[in-house]
Amino acid sequence: MKSHRTSQHKALAKTLPLALLMASSIVGKATASELKPLLTQAQQSEIRTDAEKARDDNRKPVETLAFFGLQPDMKVLELVPGGGWYTKLLAPVLRDNGQLFVAIGTGRIEENLLDKPGFEKVSVVNVDSNLSRSEGRRTDGTHMSFDVDNLDMVLTFRNLHNFEEGGRRAINKASFDALKPGGLYGVVDHTRRHMEPENGENRRRMDPVRMIKEIESVGFEFVDFSEIHYRPSDALELELRHEAVAGKTDRFTLLFKKPN
Repeated sequence: MKSHRTSQHKALAKTLPLALLMASSIVGKATASELKPLLTQAQQSEIRTDAEKARDDNRKPVETLAFFGLQPDMKVLELVPGGGWYTKLLAPVLRDNGQLFVAIGTGRIEENLLDKPGFEKVSVVNVDSNLSRSEGRRTDGTHMSFDVDNLDMVLTFRNLHNFEEGGRRAINKASFDALKPGGLYGVVDHTRRHMEPENGENRRRMDPVRMIKEIESVGFEFVDFSEIHYRPSDALELELRHEAVAGKTDRFTLLFKKPN
């Protein structure tokens, strides 16, 4: 198992030009000092539940957002925000000098979060798409566009596994089109073994090498990957909700850039 995990990480590393890797590392270190006090304050907010705060050690939001290069004056789009775990951290950081947009699956935060003090500037983006639910309970389609452009960053956390290849391509292309030249695309998802066929246990996991190739195919440049969410105890064999891996899955963390 160890040799397999090592080879998977080597496969990722081989796709990185050294200059890009070094540049990304410098950006992440420079941004972390700005982000940390703002995110620490957001983490302590009373609007976050105890259950949400308990997941900070696992999800490592400060390290993750610093790696992606988040800065307080950016225009950022968060995709599929769900219950708002990351929204509750991003919105306070961007409130004064930046802007947070959300799109796809925004119903819960519209109902429970966006009318709360401090979240008035969060904007829900209209989505034009032909996406539909497939028989495999994933979403598929060929077209999507967001009613926003000139973004600095698009982020998606553990969501691409919910889409078929066509749906992923539509999301990746819409994200590319919404970003300004030089804009960043940050992706986190649960890891599947490289080139392993889909089965009942790995259906909600994704092959990170395949994800890189798919995202590059719409025009993105691959900048870097991080081992922030590397979990060697996860053998990549069990379904995400299995008690042995729930909340402890190995996740890949990838950063892309729209060419200047």
